[in-house]
Amino acid sequence: MNSDVTEPEGPRPADPPLRPRRRWLRWTALGASFAVLAAAGAVWVLYSRLDGNIRTDVGAVNQLRRFESERPRQIVHEAKNILLIGSDDRGGDNGRYGRDSGTQRSDTTILLHLSADRSGATGVSIPRDLMVDVPACERPDGTTTEPRFAQFNWAFEFGGAGCTIRTVEKLTGIRVDHHLVVDFAGFTRLVDAVGGVEVCLAEPVDDPDAQLVLEAGPQTLDGEQALGYVRTRKGIGDGSDTQRMARQQEFLGSLVRKVRGEGILTDPTRLYPVLDAVTSSLTADPGLDSLAELYDLVGSVRDIPADRVRFLTAPRQPYTYNPNRDELVQPDAERLFTALRNDRPVPEDLGSPADSGAGSGTGSESPSGAPRGDAPGAGFAVARTGLSGPSGPPADGRPTATGSLCG
Repeated sequence: MNSDVTEPEGPRPADPPLRPRRRWLRWTALGASFAVLAAAGAVWVLYSRLDGNIRTDVGAVNQLRRFESERPRQIVHEAKNILLIGSDDRGGDNGRYGRDSGTQRSDTTILLHLSADRSGATGVSIPRDLMVDVPACERPDGTTTEPRFAQFNWAFEFGGAGCTIRTVEKLTGIRVDHHLVVDFAGFTRLVDAVGGVEVCLAEPVDDPDAQLVLEAGPQTLDGEQALGYVRTRKGIGDGSDTQRMARQQEFLGSLVRKVRGEGILTDPTRLYPVLDAVTSSLTADPGLDSLAELYDLVGSVRDIPADRVRFLTAPRQPYTYNPNRDELVQPDAERLFTALRNDRPVPEDLGSPADSGAGSGTGSESPSGAPRGDAPGAGFAVARTGLSGPSGPPADGRPTATGSLCG
């Protein structure tokens, strides 16, 4: 190094100031990073909330595990059978729908069969008044009930979803893979979240017990009205459970069409309230108790054509010893259950529409308590998702006026 070279005296000159454009780009990048982190955090919070809404049915899982040796084996492993249970528990948010007497029963039960290739789905409504063999079940307090012959919805009262599942499996020979329990309050929130659901009424409805008053013709029902509509007996039609199940099936079809047809699934601002309503109303087994698992289930059936989704009611007739209860019609019922067990199409002759008065168990809610005028040996009441949701044909078999009312 040349010793003659000396460093200049005085302070080192400062770096030249950043140009305005460079400063703007740097701040923009920093702001964008914060925005991405904030958005990711918000999404995580919302996801965690939805995921945490779902309750896990530990009691049912433990009961099914203890009675595993009694359960039917699964024949077609890729097919899925999911039991959907509508609970009439009157505790908590459901208290406004009736007095809480300390018991609960399954107001609606549908066995949903998804074909192995996910090309079709069949939902079978099980009448609440159907007389069945209810096995010995574990109560929430740890005690065990005695096996008995009783109406179907008592199983839920005796031992919750676990007892209901075992009763369905004993009745049908079909192994239930998953179950979902939906409560009243969640159902009303769901209908409100999608902006109401349209139905068509062949006649006016006036049912003080269901707090439901509706005019004839096309109606868009909000959550409270929808709940009354799918639960009422006395205020519409012949007061039968047959017609009520048909209304439930048709209403579900209308609800599915609305969710799929109005872009709700692709609009986050509309989808979140729907998901919040659904998840907050659910109690599920560990295989469906997370948002990811429910999403996978929905994704697997998303492309099933509407005309390949069918809702049936198990074939039944008035019970021999009590006309206000039901019993299965054989061999039709076994033909249905055999088809579902083996993941085969339900025979078309079993899917023909039945007279709405057939097998219509009115139970203790019968307006008069008199024997019903059902025709023994009646088949299925059938609905498809393409239906608009009328209250069903009258008991005398004549056409309804829904065409002129709703077009």
